[in-house]
Amino acid sequence: MVQWAVWKNALWIFLAVGLYGALHSALATPTAKAWARQKLGRFGDRWYRLGYNLLFTVLLFPLLAVPAALPDRVLYVVRPPWVYVTTALQIGGLLLAADATFRTDLWAFLGLKPEPEATAEALVIRGAYRWVRHPMYSGSLLFIWAMPVMTLNSALFYAALTLYIVLGAHWEERKLLAEYGEAYARYRQEVPMLIPRFWRKT
Repeated sequence: MVQWAVWKNALWIFLAVGLYGALHSALATPTAKAWARQKLGRFGDRWYRLGYNLLFTVLLFPLLAVPAALPDRVLYVVRPPWVYVTTALQIGGLLLAADATFRTDLWAFLGLKPEPEATAEALVIRGAYRWVRHPMYSGSLLFIWAMPVMTLNSALFYAALTLYIVLGAHWEERKLLAEYGEAYARYRQEVPMLIPRFWRKT
């Protein structure tokens, strides 16, 4: 019975994250943006990013409600002195993600101004981007897996998120290669995708 409950929870959690992730990826495609531009004209072209961010912020609440509504149990609790290590790792993850956010155009990322044109000169390789190609993803993964309290449902939820992030990073790589061309291809050879390397190849 216990094993069946674990599988049932995993099914619901992976299904919820999968649906959220599929919609998140589908609406981020050039096809979706072109459709909005065609239907809404300049309004759709200008405000698509903001509407996208608002939509998935709202949808995050029912997504988080899925693991919260299922039967759960504590797997482990990290206690002192090791909790100080996990807290330091979480702070490091937040700093990595925050640095990446502010290295790019924050207002364009939020959708409050038009996104800049993708050119080789616009490719950001400063700060956290010198160490890892997707620092926001890396920082987020470090933060969630360093949680000092881990329950069954949170572990399943984090596993589903990790799978989506890894798949999403590979999907985003194709998009970035198409946008930035040879500049991104060179950058990809020098910097790892998700596991930071705190030095650069010469």
